[in-house]
Amino acid sequence: MRAVPHHRLRPLLRPLLRPFLRPFLRVWIACAGLMALAGCVSAPEGVSSVRGFDAARYQGEWRAILRLDHAFERGLTNVTARYAIEGDGVKVVNRGFDRAACRWRSIEGRATFQQSADVASLSVTFFWPLAGGYHVIALDRRAYSWAMVAGPTRDYLWILARKPDLPAAVRDDLVAQARALGFPVEKLERVDHSPPVCAPKT
Repeated sequence: MRAVPHHRLRPLLRPLLRPFLRPFLRVWIACAGLMALAGCVSAPEGVSSVRGFDAARYQGEWRAILRLDHAFERGLTNVTARYAIEGDGVKVVNRGFDRAACRWRSIEGRATFQQSADVASLSVTFFWPLAGGYHVIALDRRAYSWAMVAGPTRDYLWILARKPDLPAAVRDDLVAQARALGFPVEKLERVDHSPPVCAPKT
């Protein structure tokens, strides 16, 4: 089979990659502008990552229950994240259903621990060399059935669970913890996990 020249592939790949690259480029440019690239992966000031973390128990599929809005998941329902230990890192696959386009969207990346593997503070790369912080800041240590994850700033927050929903008491307690840490919890959005349905055509 004859190889396709790079210059002919670029126009085909550009529209596919643009929705994923744009938000990561915004974060990277913001950090570079501050001359503090490390700030793209560190936890927000005053926020601590879980210690005594067990990556083997954390791996598997998680569902996003609540999230702060951001470009790379906007408009998606049935959002999941799947983690699998690979060598000295973690394979990451994020997936969600785009109702407007009537299709599933997914992206694959790799996470590495910023400190020792028992501290839940990782750097996740979807497009090298751009990396973002992933910090588990609350966790069901008994059953690993729910977790709360922060990004590099207080603009990024997810409440995750193994099932499509959480008991109201657990959910409310996690929101209260996030509020106490200064996250804008009034902007949290509920993620729809009902059977995926395509948006009506106009």
